[in-house]
Amino acid sequence: MSGRAGGPVRAVLRRTGWKARLSGLAGLTALAVLSGCATGPSLENRGQITAAPGDSRRLSIGSAGFTESELLAQMYAVLLGQAGYETGILTVGNRELYEPSLESGQIDVVPEYAATFADWLNAKTKGADADPVASPDLGTTMKALRDLATPRGLTVLPPGRAVDQNAFAVAASYARQHRLKTLSDLGRAKLPVRLAAGDECVQRPFCAPGLKRTYGIDITAVDPKGVGTTPAKQAVQNGQDQMVLTTSTDATVGQFGLVFLEDDKKLQNADYVVPVVNRARAGSRRVAAALGKLNSVLTTEDLADLNQRVDSWRRLPEDVARDYLRKKGLL
Repeated sequence: MSGRAGGPVRAVLRRTGWKARLSGLAGLTALAVLSGCATGPSLENRGQITAAPGDSRRLSIGSAGFTESELLAQMYAVLLGQAGYETGILTVGNRELYEPSLESGQIDVVPEYAATFADWLNAKTKGADADPVASPDLGTTMKALRDLATPRGLTVLPPGRAVDQNAFAVAASYARQHRLKTLSDLGRAKLPVRLAAGDECVQRPFCAPGLKRTYGIDITAVDPKGVGTTPAKQAVQNGQDQMVLTTSTDATVGQFGLVFLEDDKKLQNADYVVPVVNRARAGSRRVAAALGKLNSVLTTEDLADLNQRVDSWRRLPEDVARDYLRKKGLL
């Protein structure tokens, strides 16, 4: 997902009841510098990193800076706080910064996405040209992810039910007119499709090339309006484009008169939400049990609704997160 891989570099510390290990602007600047320069633990040190799991009472939770990541981090903080931990939230809006900090223990817990993180770690380990290891199969993807994360001192906890992956939507009127419910239906219809998406969609295997190869969809052009942006959805709404690339947790498509088409041949990889922890500081069963409570309730539809409450209703992520946990009986 392109929105998770980059974005502006931000480092903002939110304290929730304890004096964080990184305090003040100097500490945050040091984090950015250290994280930006680090490449993770050396191969020589990895035997020490995979030693017995630790259970620090003070845990720093990382957020990647976009709404969904902030919501997940807030829910992690509440659940861990309820389990007896003192928590702080650190927002670093760039995986190139927060992942080395997770390895080093400056950040202890981060919400991640199984397929995206597996391929990112694979490229970091084997080079940018390495063949992808993630797949639409969750079990295969999780095995690849854990094989890559464990030597770096990271533990990948079990995934939940929520998935945030590429999704494609068309105008509801267009779907009715051509009897479309799935991407296969669109391919069989042999309709010319102008796709509103990010400009990288032209080359990404899960975007235009994949739609052509897997579904036989005639992508005539990619309109570079971004992934799930308002202009992109408006372009489909007014008929300028026929389909938009967004995400499965986008709760605003209905506001533009759009509907999702099912990825019935599983073009997209298994991007399930997974907590990733620093094993030496947060590898205990108690941490896993606390975060695992969210897995039993949080669905893709729930996550879309929570995103909407923040992005459209302008509510604070911490309030939305706490209200959701209370509603689900976790508080």
